[in-house]
Amino acid sequence: MADGYDCVVIGSGPGGYVAAIRAAQLGMKTAIVERDRIGGRCLNYACIPAKSVLRAADVLSEVGDAAKFGIEVQGTSVDFGGVGTHRDKVVKTLTSGVAGLMKKHEVEVVESHGKLTSEGNVAAGDRELETDKVVLATGSVAKPLLDLEFSDRVLDTAAAWLLDEQPRRLAVIGAGASGTEIASAYGRLGTEVVLLEALPQILPLEDEEIAKACAREIRKQNVTIVADANVSSAKPGDSSVTLDWGDGNQEFDYLCIAAGRGADTDGLGLDDAGVETDERGAVKVDGAMRTSRDGVYAIGDLVPGPALAHKASDEGVIAVEDAAGEPTRPLDHDAIPAATFCHPQVASFGMTEKQARDAGHDVAIGKVPLGAVGAPTVYGDRGGMIKLVGDKRYGELLGAHIVCAKAADLIQELVQARELEGGFTEVAHTIHAHPTFSEAVMEAARAADGWLVHG
Repeated sequence: MADGYDCVVIGSGPGGYVAAIRAAQLGMKTAIVERDRIGGRCLNYACIPAKSVLRAADVLSEVGDAAKFGIEVQGTSVDFGGVGTHRDKVVKTLTSGVAGLMKKHEVEVVESHGKLTSEGNVAAGDRELETDKVVLATGSVAKPLLDLEFSDRVLDTAAAWLLDEQPRRLAVIGAGASGTEIASAYGRLGTEVVLLEALPQILPLEDEEIAKACAREIRKQNVTIVADANVSSAKPGDSSVTLDWGDGNQEFDYLCIAAGRGADTDGLGLDDAGVETDERGAVKVDGAMRTSRDGVYAIGDLVPGPALAHKASDEGVIAVEDAAGEPTRPLDHDAIPAATFCHPQVASFGMTEKQARDAGHDVAIGKVPLGAVGAPTVYGDRGGMIKLVGDKRYGELLGAHIVCAKAADLIQELVQARELEGGFTEVAHTIHAHPTFSEAVMEAARAADGWLVHG
């Protein structure tokens, strides 16, 4: 049985469902194919469950600090079942919202595994969806290490966030964004965590100063950080996992592997359809997200670039706008903000100081501690810093790096300034409300411009 569509999207994570909505807005008859749950991995298993558990840890930390504000709280404890209830309620609310958006925009949801056919259509169960345009948005899958297989005791990051019981001891291999978030959440909730990173610092993609500042705070959260870690063995049992990284065997309730993912292309029919991939298995695309097969687009974790939901969403818009004949522009990967929702949060875009110097720029650095302005002191979150990396010649913003309680929100102003062709001088002369955390961004820009006031 064949059905005709202007556009078919395979995968309903943020990139996929945004692509489907935008296609429908552009007047395209659209279907979205999802083999699991609407909302994909991000909403059901990854980003949203993660932030829900992290929020519970934030609340516990705030309650623990209540006495500093003159508020006496007695008898706090963690009901991990309640944490799970909060997590699941958030997931249900947001996935129901996505399902409602599909209905509102008249996007047909096809509950099936989707794959490309040699004709460039989409096979979904016993149906063939005939279409001129296909957007591949199936995301990525976790990859185990040390010849292990994922199991009840050896978890990928999704399984770590969806645990029904709180571990007493948890080992996490990989201190990128996902691993650091897991360590920060569970450590603050009371789990003893060992965070193992093969490289010299946690958050290896971040500026060295920022990563060090974050690590100092993470160590206060019941987390032991082992950098330059060489895990020589990992042996799962029925009720525990034994690890050795040079300090002898240590036993944990669970091991979480947060050190690698790959494009989810299995069963997608890429070879049959003539869609090319690179040496890492990512789908090759151009600036409009077009693959080597005419009419087939790929976005998100399937393609090169950072594995971020907001990147996937923007790529979904680019793909369907090109499919509809609209003008598009390629993403500037240097202007994509990254955020890690540990405590304190870490957010960044663009070049680190080292990268800027190595590239030969005449580097200007603007750096201030959060305590230099009033609001962090008022709210009891003085920890952290803002660091801007610029070029002195034109005042260009080459990069920005923030570690503090509100880093994920503060980074956006600097991304916008860059996108609107402003530099650190323009940020320094922009009026910021007082007292706010954003004043620290202004002061960092002033520092880069040579006239820091507070600090």
